[in-house]
Amino acid sequence: MRRIHLQFWLLGIIAATSLSGCTIGRMLVYNFSDIHDYKRFASRPLPASPSPFLFHESPGEDILEKIEVMVPHGERKVPLDSLLPHSKTVAFLVIRNDSILCERYFQGYEKHSWVASFSMAKSYTSALVGAALAEGKIQSVDDLAVNYLPELNETNLKDLKIKHLLEMTAGIRHAENYFNPFAGVARLYYGKHLPKQIRGLKHRSPAGSEFRYQSVATQMLGEIVVRATGKDLTSYLNEKIWSHLGTEYPASWSLDQAKNGREKAFSSINATARDFAKFGRLYLNKGKWSGNQLLPERWVDESVKINETEGSAWYYGYQWWIMNRQGDYAAQGHLGQFIYVNPKHNTLIVRLGKGYGKVKWHAVFANLIQQINP
Repeated sequence: MRRIHLQFWLLGIIAATSLSGCTIGRMLVYNFSDIHDYKRFASRPLPASPSPFLFHESPGEDILEKIEVMVPHGERKVPLDSLLPHSKTVAFLVIRNDSILCERYFQGYEKHSWVASFSMAKSYTSALVGAALAEGKIQSVDDLAVNYLPELNETNLKDLKIKHLLEMTAGIRHAENYFNPFAGVARLYYGKHLPKQIRGLKHRSPAGSEFRYQSVATQMLGEIVVRATGKDLTSYLNEKIWSHLGTEYPASWSLDQAKNGREKAFSSINATARDFAKFGRLYLNKGKWSGNQLLPERWVDESVKINETEGSAWYYGYQWWIMNRQGDYAAQGHLGQFIYVNPKHNTLIVRLGKGYGKVKWHAVFANLIQQINP
């Protein structure tokens, strides 16, 4: 009996290996997504800065020792310092007024360790749309997507606007389920030839009629930026944003395939906690860095404002999550990756992890900020 089981197991491995060029095969080989996925996919590099920007190191007592938060079911408060090591967290960084108030790493991770961003990359792709608008490569968020993606002429998506893609009101028939290899988003994540996956898309509902979070919308935005600028997303990100932020460590953006690959615009910028924080700082400072306006201030404001018109959701801007009605917003990714921005107190929080650890992180962040700014 054991021999028969072993034979079936070996056949499964052989079959998965032979299928590794297709979506199902890659999903079987790579298993479910995790924060080490940057090792599994081809990528384009993002270089570290020769003159890195360094946040100030705040002397004194670690603030985490004083912060208490509610445990998952709200039965009691526990010190955040005790919760973090047991919540699948690998990096936790709090920055206020450009000073690091606390910086913790767990499970063998360090300052230089990469973590796959997953959907935090959506906020970067949104920034590139803003950069292309500022450069005149894209004329308006009200432009029809078909003007940049002529293959949409073959679909019923001719009325789809860039704004609909930004706000996740595109209404495309495309399932957001990573655990089903036949679902749309799994094909995006594990499949190849991303531009071809845009062909044949259809409406589920009229554009602008309802909010529905869909990674394919961000992939279409990325493709629009590529077509409008004539540059791959990594190069354009480096030119317009990354190279100006004083990043301390090299990074990368994962691709669908090694040869002439397309970036997974909806996912998979791979970087360190400190360098993710610098992207949050850019938005905290209204698109300005060291006196240079990298993104228009109006674009930043539009990206993170509450909007409840045309089927949009108040809690989602231009590929940023609006965390509350007091002005906090975040780039957020699968398994609990966060760049949390609190403009009122000039505070940034980066949390990276292998999972959510049964913690409502947005509530923890808000509570933490309240306690350090009484």
